[in-house]
Amino acid sequence: MDRALQRTKILTDHLFQSSPSSPAQTPSLSSNACLNYSPPELSENYAFDIKHMRKLIDGHNVEERDWLFGLMRQSKLFNPKVRGGKVFVSPDYNQSMEQQREMTMKRIEYLLERGVFRGWLTEIGEEVQMRKFACFEVLSIYDHSIATKLGVHFFLWGGAIQFFGTKHHHDKWLRDTENFSIKCSFAMTELGHGSNVRGVETVTTYDSNTGEFVINTPCETAQKYWIGGAANHATHTIVFSQLNINGTNQGVHAFIAQIRDANGNICPNIRIADCGHKIGLNGVDNGRIWFDNFRVPRENLLNSVADVSPDGKYLSSIKDPDQRFAAFMAPLTVGRVNIAVSAVYQSKVGLAVAIRYALTRRAFSLKPNEPEILLLDYPSHQRRLLPLLAKIYAMSFAANYLKMLYVKRTPQSNKTIHIVSSSFKATFTWNNMQILQECREACGGQGLKTENRVGHLKGEYDVQSTFEGDNNILMQQVSKALLAEYVAAQKRNKAFKGLGLEHMNKPCPIIPSQLTSTTLRCSQFQMDALCLRERDLLNLFVADVSQYQAKGESTERAFIMSYQLAEDLGRAFSDRAIFQTFVEAEATLAAGSLKDVLGMLRSLYALICLEDAAFLRYGYLSVGNAATVRREITKICSELRPHALALVSSFGIPDTFLSPIAFNWIDANSWSSVEH
Repeated sequence: MDRALQRTKILTDHLFQSSPSSPAQTPSLSSNACLNYSPPELSENYAFDIKHMRKLIDGHNVEERDWLFGLMRQSKLFNPKVRGGKVFVSPDYNQSMEQQREMTMKRIEYLLERGVFRGWLTEIGEEVQMRKFACFEVLSIYDHSIATKLGVHFFLWGGAIQFFGTKHHHDKWLRDTENFSIKCSFAMTELGHGSNVRGVETVTTYDSNTGEFVINTPCETAQKYWIGGAANHATHTIVFSQLNINGTNQGVHAFIAQIRDANGNICPNIRIADCGHKIGLNGVDNGRIWFDNFRVPRENLLNSVADVSPDGKYLSSIKDPDQRFAAFMAPLTVGRVNIAVSAVYQSKVGLAVAIRYALTRRAFSLKPNEPEILLLDYPSHQRRLLPLLAKIYAMSFAANYLKMLYVKRTPQSNKTIHIVSSSFKATFTWNNMQILQECREACGGQGLKTENRVGHLKGEYDVQSTFEGDNNILMQQVSKALLAEYVAAQKRNKAFKGLGLEHMNKPCPIIPSQLTSTTLRCSQFQMDALCLRERDLLNLFVADVSQYQAKGESTERAFIMSYQLAEDLGRAFSDRAIFQTFVEAEATLAAGSLKDVLGMLRSLYALICLEDAAFLRYGYLSVGNAATVRREITKICSELRPHALALVSSFGIPDTFLSPIAFNWIDANSWSSVEH
């Protein structure tokens, strides 16, 4: 307080140009020496092997990732710029929407010529699928538009041909898709229907006289909307439509349609309009499509699940419409897998920039004429950023688990993949937005500059919360699936099996009345606490739904009315499932510094999960124990502080793909750096 009064007195004297009453009483203001940039590597030590850590969190194809990073660094197409003595690459977001779209295609052509997409659709096996995931993650670090454009072309269109189609579709379309002889889109979403795919209004009938399907947009809400590639580049699309055969609606089916000729002209009986400028992702040409009695050959029905004979008979081995629709939707989980994983890598970019900046940027000193303090040496700054580091490591292990679950999928595992991918996609993309916002603020005004990436990434990746399934709806699907598992286990009078719910078969864990530091850092306690929340919320959710049903409400209505418990349950499932992958990854390591640091991160992740309001709301933690958890988080953050640089360096993101404030931000903003 005395120092504050002194400073107020000095400022008052200065403003009113009055002399200090006594030089002995009021110290004079002296100018500080100019700040200098000092690379954090000079003062920060690595206590573990960062290459080993990178292999652990990337999980696979490290060499291919570095090769692709190198390809992008070599070409002027990726917009290299020198700032502060270093070269950085990122898209030029000052370009017009049209220019950004053309640059996206030019970059794709450059990568195509260098064999990046080799085997993505024409080879099979785990190796090529994991290589495809790795390349996709690297491309998403550079630009969301290029990743989205490729995701639509390869994973959505290409995946639909692979999984909805049969051999003649594979032979006709896959190689041309891989070579970009055709440019492809995926027309599922409509103006009136997004998450509710089953309700799409586009209608297709069959003309047995010509052997053709006839596709129509019967109303304005049936126009295909947000179709990536449709506005400018796509020559083909897959249309999701209701199939009406002889007056009977057989539900949603998928049809191949050519929407442009080889010269880029829109085909007859099709209308296309641009979706316009967006808050991000302007390198993708999203469009809207209307069909007016548009005809496609009978062979263009993707018929692995159902077919129509030449004379117009509907054929399917799956008689139940619900099961048939589920079979159609099952392969599309790859979109959610990709989105979930790319969200993790954007979080890595944001946090690597914010932590590196916090290791070189100073603010305020504790005593006059002392050096100002590094941002990351403030406990408050540690509390802001280091829990996010734990969250990113947890998501990294969970993302690797999700990819392997998808790659090793079987018909029996489709349900598990759907639930886990829905849960992780929602959680990771929400986390990404939270992480990028905190990093933006932690970088102060520098976080607003587009060249520093963090702030701009928020606009680019905001869409992930709603495309490939609105996050809130995906989490409701998770809770609904858990409810179904519970009911099925009760009916069969058998133990829970799958989805990690085996803990429901064990005695209910008990949280000690008084928590200690040792207990809070015990992985078994952490797992018990997360399992306790999940099992109790599942029991409460089942009871709540049953109560509404007892009052005469339908199952669907009862579920809707219990939405708050459903939200809490979905989060509980996700946190426990993610934590489980962290524990499993940690268990693969021998004792040593790497395992010690991961143990701290694992404890930090578990404890920030315990800060969720549900632990107080439902009485799993007392107020006193919640305060103990909070103090322990602060303590772990302090212990992780010396490892901060090593932990973000382990992300393996080349300097070129970060931003100027992650390095010499003084030189990057010097007068000599200005283009005169």
